[in-house]
Amino acid sequence: MSTESACGELVLVTGAPANGGSCIAHHEGRVVFVRYALPGERVRVRVTADRGSYCHAAVVEVLEPSADRIGSLCPIAGADGAGCCDLAFVQPAVARSLKAAVVANQLERLGGQHWSGAAEPVSDADVTGWRTRVRLDVGADGRPGFHRYHSDELITDLRCGQLSEGMLAGLAESHWPPAAHLHVAVDDDGQRHLVRTARKGKHTVSKVIEGDYHAVQRVGGRHWRVPVTAFWQSHRDAAQVYSDLVAEWAAAAAGMTAWDLYGGAGIFAAVLAEGVGESGRVLSVDTSRGATGAARAALADLPQVEVVTDSVRRALAAQQLRADVAVLDPPRAGAGREVIDLLAAAAVPRIVHIGCEAASFARDIGLYRGHGYAVEKIKVFDAFPLTHHVECIALVTRRAS
Repeated sequence: MSTESACGELVLVTGAPANGGSCIAHHEGRVVFVRYALPGERVRVRVTADRGSYCHAAVVEVLEPSADRIGSLCPIAGADGAGCCDLAFVQPAVARSLKAAVVANQLERLGGQHWSGAAEPVSDADVTGWRTRVRLDVGADGRPGFHRYHSDELITDLRCGQLSEGMLAGLAESHWPPAAHLHVAVDDDGQRHLVRTARKGKHTVSKVIEGDYHAVQRVGGRHWRVPVTAFWQSHRDAAQVYSDLVAEWAAAAAGMTAWDLYGGAGIFAAVLAEGVGESGRVLSVDTSRGATGAARAALADLPQVEVVTDSVRRALAAQQLRADVAVLDPPRAGAGREVIDLLAAAAVPRIVHIGCEAASFARDIGLYRGHGYAVEKIKVFDAFPLTHHVECIALVTRRAS
């Protein structure tokens, strides 16, 4: 690719989907990752980054569209818009097929694991309006917005297709302190909560603008009061769906010891505790003080549950008791070699592993396989409609030596 073309526009025909929401194209012997395209389209693209052996580009004109392309379901997304809904222009069923193909490719390449399956909807809910938590950043002009893709620039049109109607009502009309963050949650009681955070020196200062600092979340017959600024599953139906699946796959029985790692507010600790009963033990570990505080409060009636605020690595290194089952829900980067080595050294025979990024999930699967674990089941959920993101859940097991 010449210097001139690296800084300008190209006409390309796109191929297979790639991890991260792009399609693969080729130009002058180099790979070009094209955003906002579908396989088999002829498109005019603007090169956004030249990495030497490959480039990134975004579609500026569709010359020959795929039959699977639709009008965008998010009015603010696209090459010149917000980076929120990068697959909003794809028929939802086709988007799920593309996501499944990406996961299968990553598992084969990075995990050495063959998988051929589908990306399932989390529920029958519409592909728009599913998100219940969001964070907005405030620009120098005092207006809140969403970021452009990989940019500090904000889009101040707040009509993201992921959000339920009225979720951000009134926020665009107000003036906010520059560089502040606005955390918005609509909880399971239907109440909107708005918390503003800002940095003051080395500290983060929070102020409740509307509602409460804690949002009420319900899973099964239990409720949590989770800080608006803490993690909770963004899809309104995801927490219940994942909780039910973890309960089934973990197969925790009376008297067992279970580890809930990267446990957050403890929704999986709750179902594990139900399985192991009062004669068993559940250890839930997370670094977030807000999340573990919510876990302690919600699970206070379960004496078999211990909640620890610490890194998973340190908590595992300090454990003396062997676990019968472990559930992991690590951040986007995955659990990684050090944590999986500790699980293998502890000879945990049954592990439910959750991942929200296809490549890191596949790498973690490969690490388990390297320790002699077998992959029994994998499910992939389209938990983030209109985007390229997925949630992957695997059951891995190893026979006792």
